[in-house]
Amino acid sequence: MVVAQHETAAERWARQMADWAIPAEILGAAPRRPFVFAPGIFAAPEPGTFERSLSNRRAAEALADGGSVLDVGCGGGAAAFAVAPPASELIGTDRQSDMLELFAATARERAVSAEVHAGSWPEIAAEVPVADVVVCHNVLYNVSDIGPFVAALAAHARRRVVIEITPKHPQDRRRTLWRHFWNLERPYEPTAATAVEAIADLGLNPVAEESRLPEDPRAAARREFEGPQWCRNLCLPPEREPEVAALIADVPFPRERVTIWWDTDR
Repeated sequence: MVVAQHETAAERWARQMADWAIPAEILGAAPRRPFVFAPGIFAAPEPGTFERSLSNRRAAEALADGGSVLDVGCGGGAAAFAVAPPASELIGTDRQSDMLELFAATARERAVSAEVHAGSWPEIAAEVPVADVVVCHNVLYNVSDIGPFVAALAAHARRRVVIEITPKHPQDRRRTLWRHFWNLERPYEPTAATAVEAIADLGLNPVAEESRLPEDPRAAARREFEGPQWCRNLCLPPEREPEVAALIADVPFPRERVTIWWDTDR
């Protein structure tokens, strides 16, 4: 008789993330690789034009009168530049080189000391410096093996780690798109609660706080990216963009967030 082993939170997360994989027949016929993003979607807002989110505030309070910030999966650096100042040094990592180009260009424009590292986390962790605070926004739902990913975040933070994710998978609200174009039902898990459980299982002491993002001053400008981006995500050709844009017009991207943070006190 085979006795089923207890499934850890990390194992449950990995299994549920695997359910989100795009079926091979759809992916194989895709005209473009999905989930490659236009850098402008993740550009940092101009100083003085935005209100700090809860995640921004949790990072800033750990910096006190200055310090360094490592932004993992940084995009254009919205999470890092939101806390500079007080941060005086920024480090960005991302899989897309064009995101890092935007991150570095923004740092030059704002006269902020910065460096970038290309590649996937935690594979490149050994080449990335330790920072006072590590931030990681809207990345975790791209990660299947959550344990090593989070452990590397913790190992790189002298003071605090701040992770921000949506309560459910970010595609959850637009699951109807997959049904409409591909007759494909999307999963309902994992959730942020599973991530918190997996992080706690690592021996860390995460605090989870729910909030709603402040109004985004870039929202109107970013709408131009929505149709093309979701057309690509859905593995559809560019000529379907108007149809996709019409379907998502009344389904805004979720503003609900869960901030997961803990102190390292190194």
